[in-house]
Amino acid sequence: MTDQTGGRGVAQGLDFLKGLAGSARRSEALFALAIVMLVVVLILPMPTWLLDVGLTISFTFSILILMVVLSIQKPLEFSSFPTILLISTMLRLALNLASTRLILANGHEGTDAAGSVIETFAGFIMGGDFIIGVTVFSILVLVNFIVITKGAGRIAEVAARFTLDAMPGKQMAIDADLSAGLIDEQQAKTRRKELEDESQFFGSMDGASKFVRGDAIAGLIITFINVIVGMIIGIGREEMSFAEAGSTYTQLTVGDGLVSQIPALLVSLAAGLMVSKSGTQGSTDKAVMGQLTFYPMALGLTAVFVAVLGFLPGMPFYIFLPAAAAIGAAAYFIPRRREQEAAAKELEEATQALPPPVAEEPIAAALAIDLIRLEIGYGLLSLINTDVGHRLTDQIKSLRRQLASDIGIIMPAVRIQDNLQLPPTTYVIRIKEIEAGRGDIRPNMLLCMDPRGETIQLPGEQTNEPTFGLPAKWIEPAYREEALFRGYTVVDPPTVVTTHLTEVVKDNMSELLSYAETQKLLDEMGRDHQKLVSDVIPGQISVGGLQRVLQNLLSERVSIRDLPTILEGVAEATAYTRNLTHITEHVRARLSRQISDANTGEMGFIPLVTLSPEWEQAFAESLAGDGDEKQLAMAPSRLQQFITSVRTTFEKFAMQGESPVLLTSPGVRPYVRSIIERFRPATVVMSQNEIHPKAKIKTLGQI
Repeated sequence: MTDQTGGRGVAQGLDFLKGLAGSARRSEALFALAIVMLVVVLILPMPTWLLDVGLTISFTFSILILMVVLSIQKPLEFSSFPTILLISTMLRLALNLASTRLILANGHEGTDAAGSVIETFAGFIMGGDFIIGVTVFSILVLVNFIVITKGAGRIAEVAARFTLDAMPGKQMAIDADLSAGLIDEQQAKTRRKELEDESQFFGSMDGASKFVRGDAIAGLIITFINVIVGMIIGIGREEMSFAEAGSTYTQLTVGDGLVSQIPALLVSLAAGLMVSKSGTQGSTDKAVMGQLTFYPMALGLTAVFVAVLGFLPGMPFYIFLPAAAAIGAAAYFIPRRREQEAAAKELEEATQALPPPVAEEPIAAALAIDLIRLEIGYGLLSLINTDVGHRLTDQIKSLRRQLASDIGIIMPAVRIQDNLQLPPTTYVIRIKEIEAGRGDIRPNMLLCMDPRGETIQLPGEQTNEPTFGLPAKWIEPAYREEALFRGYTVVDPPTVVTTHLTEVVKDNMSELLSYAETQKLLDEMGRDHQKLVSDVIPGQISVGGLQRVLQNLLSERVSIRDLPTILEGVAEATAYTRNLTHITEHVRARLSRQISDANTGEMGFIPLVTLSPEWEQAFAESLAGDGDEKQLAMAPSRLQQFITSVRTTFEKFAMQGESPVLLTSPGVRPYVRSIIERFRPATVVMSQNEIHPKAKIKTLGQI
C-alpha cells in the first residue's frame, strides 16, 4: 500500500515537472519567472558563485543596452527602453542587497567573502590603497548622480512636455494633409499611431529617468551602511582591529559599489543618449560625427589652435602635433570626399531620370477616359505654377473636401492638361471627355462684379462671368481696394475657374456616381450601419437600383451624405413599389428636414410659389398608364403654356431678388420637375411631403 502511494506521488511529481517545463518553453512564463527571481533575491540569501553569475549578467545587460542605444536610428525603435530600464535597475538593487548580506555576514573571513567579481574589482581599482578606491568610487557616483542622471532626467522632462504640447499641432497637420489628399487614410492612421507612441515614449522616459536617479541614491546609502555596519560587526562581534576592519570592509564595500555603479553608469549614459538624440536620425556615431565634421572651416581652425598649443613651452608637442595633423587632414579630405559622393549621386539620379525606351502603348489604354478634365491654354499655366496668391491646384483640393461635405460623395480627381489648340486665355471643363463648360479669363487681372446689377464704374475690360453669365469687368489689381470700397465683388482668376468647375460638377454629379463608387459608399459606412446595408442590399434593391436612386437625388442637388436615412427610406418604399421614381420620391420625403433646411432663406423661411389647382388637375389627368408605369402625356400647346407661365412668374420674382421654390402635390412632382429642368434647371421643385413640419414657409405667388 505504501509503495503504491509513493508511486503515485512520484508520478504526480513528474507530471508537475513536465507541466512546468512546458510552461517554461513559453517566453511569457520565462519572463515572469525571471521577475519573480528578482523578488526572491531580495528575500533569500545568495551563495557567492550565484552572486558572481548575477553580477556578470548585470554587466552584460548594461553593455547590451548601451550598444543598442548607440545603434538605433530613432528613439521609437527602442520603445521598450523604460521597461528595460526598470528591470535593469531592479536587477542591480537585488544584487546589491544580496552582496550586502554576504559582506555583513562573512566580511570578517576576507576580501573573497562576497565573491570573486567584487574582490577582483576592489583589488584592481584600489591597488592596495583604500583611499584611492574610495576616491574613484566617489567620483563615479558623483558623475553618475550629478552629471549624467540629472541631465538625462531634465532632458526627458522637457522632451515629454514639448512632445505633449506639440501633439495638437501635429494632429492638425496630419488632418490637413489628409484633407488635401497628400496622404491616404491608412497613412494618416500610421502617422497618428507614431505620434501617439512618441508621446507615450517620452512620457515614460520622464518617469523612467527617476529610476536611474533613485538607483544612484540607493547606491550611496547602501555603501555608507556597508562601511559603518561592517566595521561595527567586525570590531564588536568578530574582534577585529580598527585598521583590519576598516581595510577589509572598505575594500569589500568599494568593490561592491563599483560593480553596481559601473553598470548603473552605462545604463544612465544610455538613457542620456536616448533622450538627447530625439531630434536626430541615424545611428549615434553617424549623427554625431556627421554633424561635427560637416563644417571644414571649423576643423581647419581647430587644427591651427591645437598646433599652436603644442608649441607652448612645456607642452608635449609630440602629442599635439599629430592631433593637429589628423584634424587638418580631415578638414582637407572630408569636403572632397563629399563632393565625389554628391557627384556620384547626381550621376545616378541623372541616369535614373533618363526616359525609358518608348514602349508601344497598349490599345486598351485608349479606352480609358478622364471623368473630369480641365484643359487650359498656355497663357493660363501661371495659375498652376505661381507662388503668389491661391494656386488653382490647392483650390481644387479644397473643393473636393467641400463637395464631400455638401453632397456626400468624393469628387473624382481632376486632371489638368494644357491644350495648345485652345486660345491662350481659354479653359475648357470636360465631363467624361465631353465639354461641359468653357470660359475666358485674364490671369493677371481680377474679375469685378456688381451684386446690384449696375454698371461697374472702373476702368477695365467688359466681359461676362463664365459660370452664370452675369455682367462683369476685368480690372487691374491696383483697383482692388477701390472696388471693394464701392461694394463690388472681386475674385481672382483661380477662384473664377474653381467656381465654374464647382457648378459643372454639381450639375453632372449624377453621371459621376458610378456603380463602383456606390459600392464604395456602402463599404465605408460605419460598423453600426452594416446590418442595415446587409438587410437592404441586395434583398430589397440591387446596388444598381440604389445607384439610380442616388443619381435621381444628385440630379436635383440633394445631398446623399445621410446614406443611412436613404437606405431606410428605400427599405420602406420597396415594400409597396419597385418603381425607382416612386422610391426616390419616398426617400425625398424621408429627407424632408434636410431638403427644407437647404431651401430655407436668410430670413428663416422657405419662399414658395404654389402650383394652382387647375394645373395640378391638368397634370394628374395627363398621366397615362397603369400602376407604376405612368407617363406624362400632355398636349404640346398645353406644355408650352405651362412653360410660359413658369418662366414669367419666376423671372418676376428674380427681378425682386427672390429665388422661390415651386411647390406641387407629391403625385405630380417628378413630372413637373422633368419639364422645368429643361429650361430652368436651377429651380427647386418640392412636394408637400418634403416640407418638414417645423419648417417655416411663405407663399409668394401661384402659377
